[in-house]
Order: sequence, then C-alpha cells, then structure tokens
Amino acid sequence: MKAKVAILQTSPETVRDDYHRLLELAGYKDGLDFSTDTVLKLNLSWTKYFPACSSQPWQVEGVVRALLADGFPKERLFPLENKTVVTNPVKGAANNLWTPILSKYGLPFIPLPEQEWIVYRFKSKLLKLNDIFPEGIEIPKLYVGKQIIHLPTVKTHGHSVTTGAIKNAFGGLLKEVRHYAHKHIHEVLVDLMLMQKELHPSVFAVMDGTVAGDGAGPRTMKPVAADYILASFDSVAIDATAARLMGYDPMTIPYLKMCDDMGLGCARKENIDIIGADVANVNLHFRTKKSFVIWGDQMLRRGPLRFLEKIALHSPLMVWAPAASNIYHDCLWYPTIGRAIIRGYAKTKWGRLFADYRAGRFEGD
Repeated sequence: MKAKVAILQTSPETVRDDYHRLLELAGYKDGLDFSTDTVLKLNLSWTKYFPACSSQPWQVEGVVRALLADGFPKERLFPLENKTVVTNPVKGAANNLWTPILSKYGLPFIPLPEQEWIVYRFKSKLLKLNDIFPEGIEIPKLYVGKQIIHLPTVKTHGHSVTTGAIKNAFGGLLKEVRHYAHKHIHEVLVDLMLMQKELHPSVFAVMDGTVAGDGAGPRTMKPVAADYILASFDSVAIDATAARLMGYDPMTIPYLKMCDDMGLGCARKENIDIIGADVANVNLHFRTKKSFVIWGDQMLRRGPLRFLEKIALHSPLMVWAPAASNIYHDCLWYPTIGRAIIRGYAKTKWGRLFADYRAGRFEGD
C-alpha cells in the first residue's frame, strides 16, 4: 500500500492558513480521532532559538489553530517536550516562542521531566533498546494510548544523517540518558517506530521546511529558506521525502532503509504519493557534517577512543560531556558564528516573521 505525503509551498504571509490547508490535504480528519487524547510532540534541539533547529512558532501556531478551528477539544491536546543533558524544555519553550503561542490558544506547555515515567514492557522484538536499557525502558505514562502529532523540522543530523518525524520520538520516549543510544542510532530509530505502533492508535507528522538546516545539525547549521511544509501519517515516508528534498537518497540512510525493509513505512520513491506541490526537481544539495561535539562523541563510542567510552560516558565522570557541549555550543559557537548567522537571518522574510512573533504581533491577528 502506498504512503501519502502532502506538501505545500508557503510564504510568511500565508503560512498559518497554509498549515490548515496542509492538514486537510493530508486527510488528517480521517486519521485522527477528535474524541481521543492527543500528544503534540514539539521538537527542541536547543534551548536557544536558532533557525530550523526546533519547531518554528508559525508551525506550532498553524497546527494548533487548525485543530481548534476544526473543533478539536483543547482539553484533549497535550503539547509537550522533554529535556536532554544539554537542553531545558521550559526555557526552550519560552525562547522558541511556544509558550506565548500556546497560552494564546488556552493550552499549557507540559515539560516531560515533571511527568510520571513508567517502565513499559514492549511486545515487539526491539533491535537495540532492550540491550541498552536492560533494567527496562522508561516512557512517559501519559503517552500510553494517546494519539501523537510530531512537529519536526527539515534538517540534517550528525548522528543519523537526517532527522525528522522518527527522530522526534527519540526526544519523547526516552529519558535524558538517551545519549547512550547514539552508538546504535539507526537501530534505535527503528525501535522507536516499533514502540510507537504499540503505544499510539495514530501517529501523524507535520514538518516545517520553511527554513531548513544544512550542515552540522541538529544545532550548528546553515539555515536555508526552502518554503515548504509537509504532513503525513507515515513517519518513514515523510522523513524519506524530506531527505529527497535535501538531496539524499533515503535508501542509503540506514534507519530509513531498515524501516522500509521491515514494513514500518515507505521510503522508496515509487511507494510514496506526493500530493500538493510538485517537488520532483527540488534538490537543496545539503551535506551532513559533524559538529565538534558530535565528532568527539563518535570518537568515544565507535572510533579510536572507544576504549575510553565506559569511563568517559557511562560513569560519574560523564558530567564532562554535557559541560563540554554547553561550553562549545552556548559559550563559543552561538555568541560568535551563531550570532552572525542569526543577524543575516533576521533580514530575511522568515527572520522578519520571527521578529513579529517575538514582538507579539502577526499580520491578521
């Protein structure tokens, strides 16, 4: 059976309405039950705002606005995000302007570290996570039985080549020690697909590619105005389609090929129907790079320094790793290279839209 991916080309002037059109084009009312509790899984890759890094404010507003306008009960929506060893979800929600948007529509922001986590025994034969967490996989209790809507962005990732709907589950279904899974990231992403099939009656993804991230993702990237938004009930298909837009063959990306081979979704072009915009000739020519932090992580987990992995990353001494990441990203890269990129971005159409959101205004409000 073919997968369907809806794609629209958009602009700052129309993006909120275009998100509503996108959801309708993807047939979201047929795939989501309006009487069922639904997780709105945001995507926070950095506590700070950086273009394409995390769920965009117009992405959050566009989806929430469409849901509520179509009669989805706000008490059944659970917007949330988790922490990592280097991100703070509450500060990230404020810096990325999710908090004021959610407040505008009468919705809370739910930080997952404050929720109850339970050990969940999955029936599926997982590839790696049971070995990585032999004591049991802890997940948020509120996930069980709820539908989920993922809000990823189009970007590269130094560990997994690309990242999107599937990788967004990584940030919700695993605690902050999920960095242990980086060594086997592609197998773990397949595990996340298996886990979601057991947990959620429906999985829907709405991906923002208005500004896409090229290079050393998911943080230290070059933002590129691509002007596309995507939606699908097939997480594999939407990630594969985004990969093609970025210039990759999805079947050369291990997690996408494994998911396709295992029947967890469609990554092959011939098995995906694109509806909406014609993107057959779109190629952003992205190339995945590794930040200094990801390069060092891989040297310790899979490279010539792997003999130090246990003491460096799996002992009380591992506190050096998040400290090094924060120093590099927040204290060195962001105030210098990052600031210069943001200054240039601020002069673009999407940068001006972000400034409008930051000032609490939007044309048409």
